[in-house]
Amino acid sequence: MKENINFVEISKEKRAIIMPKEGIFTFDTGISLHQYQTNSVFYARKNFELMPQSVGKYKIIPFGQNNDLPEVIREIMENNNLAPGILNREIGLLMGDGPQLYELKFIDGKLEREYLYDAEVWNWLSEWNFRRFVEMACVEYKYMNGIFVRQTRNKGARIGKGKIQELEVVPNKNARLEWTDSQRLEDVEGIITGNFDNITAQNIVRYNIFDTKNPMYGKITMSYHNTYTFAYNFYSLPSYYGALRWIMLNSDVPQILKYMNENSITAAYHIHIPEGYWKDKKQKLERQFPEKRDDEIETILDKIQEDLCAKIKEVLSGKKNAGKFITTVDFIDPFGDGKTVQSWKIEPIDQKIKDFVEMQKTIAEQSNSATTSGMNLHPSLSSIVVNGKLASGSEMLYAFKLYLATDTTIPEEVIFENLNQCIKANFPNKKLKMGFYHSIVKSEDSLTSSARMKNNI
Repeated sequence: MKENINFVEISKEKRAIIMPKEGIFTFDTGISLHQYQTNSVFYARKNFELMPQSVGKYKIIPFGQNNDLPEVIREIMENNNLAPGILNREIGLLMGDGPQLYELKFIDGKLEREYLYDAEVWNWLSEWNFRRFVEMACVEYKYMNGIFVRQTRNKGARIGKGKIQELEVVPNKNARLEWTDSQRLEDVEGIITGNFDNITAQNIVRYNIFDTKNPMYGKITMSYHNTYTFAYNFYSLPSYYGALRWIMLNSDVPQILKYMNENSITAAYHIHIPEGYWKDKKQKLERQFPEKRDDEIETILDKIQEDLCAKIKEVLSGKKNAGKFITTVDFIDPFGDGKTVQSWKIEPIDQKIKDFVEMQKTIAEQSNSATTSGMNLHPSLSSIVVNGKLASGSEMLYAFKLYLATDTTIPEEVIFENLNQCIKANFPNKKLKMGFYHSIVKSEDSLTSSARMKNNI
């Protein structure tokens, strides 16, 4: 039978492990107990989609073990110096030269895009903040692999002139799918929105699902667009979900070095205080306070010990204490053979700082590589130093071409899925779609001398 082990938070940075048989063990850490518990939800194996959760009068499909996966992802990303930059780089690579309208055509047996300008469609897009929509859709997709969209229809549907008026991205942290017993995403009938950081009955709103077969039905509707995650029926998990351990480890390295630099992790000195010193102190206290009991004398002695240690700590620690020293008095042990010297010793502890820093450096380099790989971006495109050097121009070029060939189609389809559905609904006679336009990057060797970058600076 396993022993019941409890974690207790003693102070902001001090914890205790309570083990009934072994006892109580305390330790210091740079992470709060709340953070520890929050981050641990990623490694639980329970499928969080199996049971509904009640929010006001509605039942929702929880998003994460505690219905807070977007919030926890946000917390992890805020504490990391690498992952958000990689995602921003991915977003920039994906967006390329921005969104443009196109038609698909077969030319010489090959499917190609013909980009073109259509004033009617662009006028509709300019009526609402569609560029903000595209930007938020890219960010939400890259962070969570899924997008919630709210559609607003005009009033013209009553007289047969219905039109989708505008689209708006609703952040993942503020939207949840309504529960369905069928366990099929296609059967979800509504989406619940609200501030799930601090959910109340007053800020909960339910919207019907956008009907692609009847897009003009309903004044305001919502939809969820995602890339399917294996063995999950509803929500998508981030593509870097399996790399979260590495991302968190990467975030820990600067914190560990910070605490080491401030002398908060390891002991720097071993101080030997002779037993005779405390015996002499106790005898003097007994003579000075004959009316006090033994336990009272021990209390006073403990206070003297604390004050003494505090003074020694003040002298030996801190960046401004270079050159300070302490003095002690050696004396002959009167209770021994009359020759043994009782003396203080202050010995520096070899902390092997160089080895420790090298180990942390190795961990940082490995976590950098693992984080980048886990986020599906080639190191040469993320400006990560590999084996002490940056990637060459040719490596970056081939990595970029590989990215365009393999990592843009699916994200683009998901990001623009609802927008293209609405273009089709509003302009049924047009065969237009919207996607990202990417200029073809050529190597310097393939360009004429006058067109090369070095001759244009």
